[in-house]
Amino acid sequence: MDIIKSIEHEQLKNKIPELKVGDTVKVHQRIKEGNRERIQIFEGIIIKKQGGGVNATFTVRKISYGVGVEKTFLVHSPLVEKVELVRVGKARRAKLYYLRDRIGKAAKTKEDTGARIEDREITIKEEMTEEVPEEAVETTENVNEAETVEVAETVETETPVEEQAVENKEEVKE
Repeated sequence: MDIIKSIEHEQLKNKIPELKVGDTVKVHQRIKEGNRERIQIFEGIIIKKQGGGVNATFTVRKISYGVGVEKTFLVHSPLVEKVELVRVGKARRAKLYYLRDRIGKAAKTKEDTGARIEDREITIKEEMTEEVPEEAVETTENVNEAETVEVAETVETETPVEEQAVENKEEVKE
């Protein structure tokens, strides 16, 4: 595997929600203000999905106090806690930019009445198994044996220290 691909693979989330354009979702986003963190919920309609891999994004649009607000989220961002499906919408296009010109109820998509609201997740990352040469396996076994010997020696030296500490506590009490 390439170095870049292996680094990108580490950054991917294990499971991501199944998102479709036209769905109404609640995005739980972690926001840091000063030294404290909180979770803010952004609810709206997904108007577009874009990219793939680490750079996959989706844009959510909502109307807030009569003003349209769009926010783009990275799917694999650690700041996005979870994406909750509220309503399944019918969309016959990949990008719903025409919703920008609409106002009120017209700015919504039709609800897919037969669809169930399920939070489905897609498993992205599976365990990577790389073939290791036999020579490397032998050297790791030797290292593991050396580590166990060192651990045993450490345990032996720690025990007398604990006994001395207990004796000192009894002397302090008397």
